Amino acid sequence: MYEIARRHLGKVVAGAAMAVTGTAVAVAISLPGSAGADDTPGGRGAVTAGSPAGSSAGAGTTGGPGVPGQGESGTQAQGPAPQPATVVPPAAEGKKGVGSDPLTDDELARAESLALTPPAASAQQDVTGGRGPQRLGTRLADPQPGDASRRAEVRLYDYGRDELITKTVNLGTGKVEKSGSQRGVQPSAHPEELREALELILASPLGKGVKEDYKDATGKELTSTGQLWFNGDVYRTYREADVPAQLARCGEHRCVRLVTKVLNGAWIDTRNLIVDLSARTVTRVG
Repeated sequence: MYEIARRHLGKVVAGAAMAVTGTAVAVAISLPGSAGADDTPGGRGAVTAGSPAGSSAGAGTTGGPGVPGQGESGTQAQGPAPQPATVVPPAAEGKKGVGSDPLTDDELARAESLALTPPAASAQQDVTGGRGPQRLGTRLADPQPGDASRRAEVRLYDYGRDELITKTVNLGTGKVEKSGSQRGVQPSAHPEELREALELILASPLGKGVKEDYKDATGKELTSTGQLWFNGDVYRTYREADVPAQLARCGEHRCVRLVTKVLNGAWIDTRNLIVDLSARTVTRVG
């Protein structure tokens, strides 16, 4: 009777029938309208929407009078053949940007390298408990009046102290000009954090239902995060109507909620599983 009542942590939900709704859901993600084509596991946070509900798949079929591009008899109207499309290759990216240009790959790597200078960084911890802080993101810093130097703002998280660390790096001089830390500030989750959250779910007893749902959908065993597409974001307690005692420290701790699906297949509902990455625990809500 327990298996019937509790089946599952997440039941398989087909395509567009699933939506992230209600006050208990803090994940601001638009789910695709189809089961998803060409999914990649743990994409960098971009969820591509499918065709809008109710759109016609037959817009190019033969129709009656009034259909653009066709005669009244239903045959296609004659006209000049369209010119073949040409693809213009993107301009080569330089090592350094200019002005308000986005940071180049070289600048991103340089900024993060400068921000992770020892010995302080070696005493911090990433999401897996490894040495060094967790990287969250790097962006172009606001310019300073009368100074054309390009600066980068690097965001890091120290799981050892549950602190957000922000460093401003001058890309011209190579100096860290500003550094600060905050507690209780939780920016959006990095893909590495989401993957670790999924690892914790699958290793938890609460991951049993996820594995059962995957097997129901594919006939195969779920053994790694690489078999799933996933996304998610920080679980924010102030948006929730009922927060379990185990999650009371979320906000001080770094907690996330995931949405998952079989690659190019059905959704698996994991929205009721909250992962406290700081405590490395999984809690069911709702």
